[in-house]
Amino acid sequence: MPWKTLGQDHLLARLRPALEQGRESHAYLLTGPPRVGKLTLAREVAQAVNCLQGPGAPCGTCVQCRRIANALHADVRVVDIEFSRKVEGRETVNTITIGAIRELERAVNLNPFEGSRTVVIIDGAGAMTPEAANALLKTLEEPPPGVLFLLLAEDDETLLSTIRSRCQTLPLLPMSRRDMLDFLTQQRNASGNPVTGDEADMLYRLSRGCLGWALNALADPQLLAQRQADLERIRETATAGLDARFAYANEVASLFSSNRPAARELLSLWLRWWRDLLLIKENAQEYLHNADQAQALQTHAATLTTPQITTFIRRLQTTLTALDANASPRLAMETLMLNVE
Repeated sequence: MPWKTLGQDHLLARLRPALEQGRESHAYLLTGPPRVGKLTLAREVAQAVNCLQGPGAPCGTCVQCRRIANALHADVRVVDIEFSRKVEGRETVNTITIGAIRELERAVNLNPFEGSRTVVIIDGAGAMTPEAANALLKTLEEPPPGVLFLLLAEDDETLLSTIRSRCQTLPLLPMSRRDMLDFLTQQRNASGNPVTGDEADMLYRLSRGCLGWALNALADPQLLAQRQADLERIRETATAGLDARFAYANEVASLFSSNRPAARELLSLWLRWWRDLLLIKENAQEYLHNADQAQALQTHAATLTTPQITTFIRRLQTTLTALDANASPRLAMETLMLNVE
């Protein structure tokens, strides 16, 4: 059965020989933007090392592969913020805590229960607290036999350099425009729900080549409706008074506390909007991310100078960096909103 991970042939060419010969690393770091396919690849690697049909690639049909695909396998553990909340017993947790890593350590020191290998997937490894990261480092330095660690992060710079040095890094790349358009139009035509070339091109732009996002948008129209609502709030907030901006800052800070990935995605939407404003100023409209919002972008850009736009882009990037370093979400957002042009 072919790998379901698409557009990552450069990585599969590295992984296949190691998996076939049983020479895979004890730890891999999978990096790339949200919904580019990191979790899909991680699960397929977990299937490959436990597959009953032989090494090298998951068959997708044996009991081991099916149970891993359905998140039922006792020896494939996913550690993320939700796992931390369960361990800590608090819904307000928005990091991967040292308690979660210690719970993980207890589990990986047991022999596999139903498969041949224990696989640990740390989804959102950049959300580990410093204490959790240091605890994981000790485990990676002296890994239990037969345990495979797969760390998933948007950017390897969010992890300790000592953790990075103990992992083989596998950078996942966005799909090319041609590959995504071909896949979306062919797959949907085969399923009886055709996608036009224009629709596929819009999804490519909005997803930035991340197939998972595009497929989610096709499956759930609410995703695009929410994006439209978020863009309207961005435009309104950018020209609103300080009270309205601070109210928005508190909304995003609250979202960050309850759903960190969603809050980061919202700020990334801000960043892409302001990047588009800069492209308008530079007469490079053909590269707009939000091409369907061209008229609104033109109107907004007319009220700003290029230095104002570039300065705010830098402030947005600084805010994202501060939040990744566990700064106070409310303080970080209020500081940003003070500086909206």
